[in-house]
Amino acid sequence: MAGYLIKDTTREERQRIVEESLGNIDANCDGCMSGLAEMYQDYIDGKKEIREITMEFNARYVKADLPKDEL
Repeated sequence: MAGYLIKDTTREERQRIVEESLGNIDANCDGCMSGLAEMYQDYIDGKKEIREITMEFNARYVKADLPKDEL
């Protein structure tokens, strides 16, 4: 596999990347974050890169009222 970008991977490779990264893909263990695997479904389907999904997730935690130099 050449990389992690959609253009460099097949759907099966992207599925394996997500499964290996998350460890317990079923999220049925104590303390697992349910829905985490579903968060990366757009990557697996070839709709969004991992970077885009991560940035969208992190954006929820950026405080909107801080000046940019304080972020």
